[in-house]
Amino acid sequence: MANRMVSSVQSLGNSDSITYISQREAAEIDEALMGPLGFSVDQLMESAGLSVASAIAEVYKSSDYSHVLVICGPGNNGGDGLVAARHLCHFGYKPSICYPKRTPKPLYSGLLIQVESLAVPLLSVEDLPVDLSNEFDILVDAMFGFSFHGTPRPPFDDLIQRLASLQNGDQTPQTSPFIVSIDIPSGWHVDEGDINGAGIKPDILVSLTAPKLCAEKFCGPHHFLGVRFIPPSILDKYKLRLPAYPGTSTCVRIGKAPKIDISALKNNFTAPEILEDYQVEPNPFDQFQNWFDEAVAAGLKLPNAVALSTAGKHGKPSSRMVLLKEVDKDGFVWCTNYESRKAHDLSENPCASLLFYWDALNRQVRVEGFVQKVSEEESEQYFHSRLRGSQIGAIVSKQSTIIPGRHVLHQEYKELEAKFSDGSLIPKPKDWGGYRLKPEFFEFWQGQQSRLHDRLCYSSGEADGKTTWKIVRLAP
Repeated sequence: MANRMVSSVQSLGNSDSITYISQREAAEIDEALMGPLGFSVDQLMESAGLSVASAIAEVYKSSDYSHVLVICGPGNNGGDGLVAARHLCHFGYKPSICYPKRTPKPLYSGLLIQVESLAVPLLSVEDLPVDLSNEFDILVDAMFGFSFHGTPRPPFDDLIQRLASLQNGDQTPQTSPFIVSIDIPSGWHVDEGDINGAGIKPDILVSLTAPKLCAEKFCGPHHFLGVRFIPPSILDKYKLRLPAYPGTSTCVRIGKAPKIDISALKNNFTAPEILEDYQVEPNPFDQFQNWFDEAVAAGLKLPNAVALSTAGKHGKPSSRMVLLKEVDKDGFVWCTNYESRKAHDLSENPCASLLFYWDALNRQVRVEGFVQKVSEEESEQYFHSRLRGSQIGAIVSKQSTIIPGRHVLHQEYKELEAKFSDGSLIPKPKDWGGYRLKPEFFEFWQGQQSRLHDRLCYSSGEADGKTTWKIVRLAP
C-alpha cells in the first residue's frame, strides 16, 4: 500500500469528510468484493442500478420528467444502466434503451430479457432522434466506467459528443434533457477528470462504492453515492470516509443540495373536481373518514400526522406535528405531556386547530374547535397501547424543559429499561395523557389546475337540540 496513489479527501458540511479513490484503488476494491468477500458481479450490478434509479427519482419526479433514454456501453457500466432502466420502469418512468454493442454473456442476456418483458423499447443508434431534446427528459450515460482505458470508438464517440453538445450549446436548462452519469462521466479520465473540457457535463453524477478522483472535478448540482454494502475490512484497508446512508436509502447525497428559488416551486394540481350536489357527505366526520381512508389506501406515510396549532392567553400562536390517535363523532384525539407548551396554551386558551396535509392526493383538511382532556381511563388505555420503548420515553422526557444534553435522556432511559426488563407494567406518568378536539368547523381543500382549488367548509349549528352542519364553498 506504500506505493498506491494517495486518495483525496474533501470536506463536507458538519465537519464530515469523504474519500475519493484512484482508478487502481477502485479496481482493487472490486477484485476484493468479487473475490474473498464473496460478492458476485450481478449483486454489484443490481445494487448499482437501483442506486442510480433511486437518485433519479429523488431529483426528477416521474410526473414531470417521465421519458428517459439509457445509453448502455458494452461493459459493467452498461449492465448498471440496464438494471437502472428496469427499476425506473417500476418507479413509473418510461425508459428506452440504446445498447449498440451488446455483451454476449448470460448475465447481460438476462438483463435484456427482463427489460423486454416490461416492454421497454430497445433503440438502435439509427433510431435515435437527431435532437435528443425532442423526445427525452433525462439521458442516462451508462457507457463507460472506471475500468475503461483509451479513446471511445464508434458509435460511442459520437454518442458522447452528442450528450456533451447538449450542455455546451445554446439550449437552456429548461429545454435540454438532464444528463445522469453512472460512476464516471463517459470520456472523462478516471483520475484527472474532463481533461480537455469538452466532455459530458452531467446534472447528476452517481458515484458507486466510493467516488473516484475525477468526481472532485464534478461541478453539477447533484452528486450521489450508491452501492451500500462496503464491508468494514474495505473501509479500514483503504481508509475510506464515506457519508452515512439515511434510513433504508440505497443512495446518499454528497455535499449540499443546490440552492432553489423558493418562488419557482409551483405545482399545477390535477384532481377530479368536488361537487357539493353528490360528492360530499352531509356530515363532515363522514367526509373526513372517506378522505382519511383514501390516504391510507394510497400508502401515504403517517396519514395520521397532523399539525396542531395553539395559542396561550397572549395570543401568540405555535404549531407542531402530532399523531392522531382516534377520530369519531366526539372529535379528534392525540396524546402528549400535560406540562408541554401546547398543554400550557390549552390550559389558558382551549381553542385549537388541526391541519392534515396529504401531498400525494393534493388534499388538506383543516379542523377548528374546543379542546379538553380525555378521561384518565382513556389515557391509560392509550399509554399501554404504545410500544414499551415509547412508554419509557414518555417517562424520561420532561417535554419542553431544558436539558444539558442527550446523554441525560440515554442514561435515564437505560435505567428504566433495566428496571422494567422483567416485563412488568410500566406506570403511566401523571403528567401524560390525551386531548380531544371537538370540531366546530371543517375545511376540505382539494388542489386543482390553475389554482382554482376546491374549498368546502362545514360550520356547526344547532336545530331541535341536535348539531347541524352548513356547507359552503369558498373562493380559492
